[in-house]
Amino acid sequence: MMDLGRALSLIRPIPDYPKPGILFQDITPLLANPEAFHRVISEIASLDAQSEIAAGIEARGFIFASAVALQKKIGFVPVRKKGKLPSATYSRSYGLEYGVDEIEIHQDALTPGCKVTLIDDVLATGGTLEAAVALIADAGGVVSSIVVLLEIASLEGRTRIEKIAPDVPLHALVTI
Repeated sequence: MMDLGRALSLIRPIPDYPKPGILFQDITPLLANPEAFHRVISEIASLDAQSEIAAGIEARGFIFASAVALQKKIGFVPVRKKGKLPSATYSRSYGLEYGVDEIEIHQDALTPGCKVTLIDDVLATGGTLEAAVALIADAGGVVSSIVVLLEIASLEGRTRIEKIAPDVPLHALVTI
């Protein structure tokens, strides 16, 4: 199996995307390489043995969470942008490093007390993850771990998440 460091080295920075001053981390080269993608999914899947659900945040979190769910033989639950889910939802708004958005989860997505690994691609300011942690609780689940592919340390999102979920392990496969 490919070394994790080599797999993560396929992430490429794209300056000034989606707007000037943002250094976007493009994961598509990693996803296009089957050995690298498999290695990353295996690593994420190994980080929380107790989870019963992998919840992925739209859109790139879906890619990782659904693959982790298949590997672990557990369920997958999407955390989607407002207006994309067809049934009754819980909703939370949050701030991004470049705007404001809102995410939702189906009210019946989780059984009460079920353990959830919350997965996203990037931890930046922490707003998206903070809203998603609240949504998991709203739906009756318990976040047992949070996993991100990449953490941008200078934006201090980890500090924000540790304040609202101090007992939840937060894993980043790579920190820049």
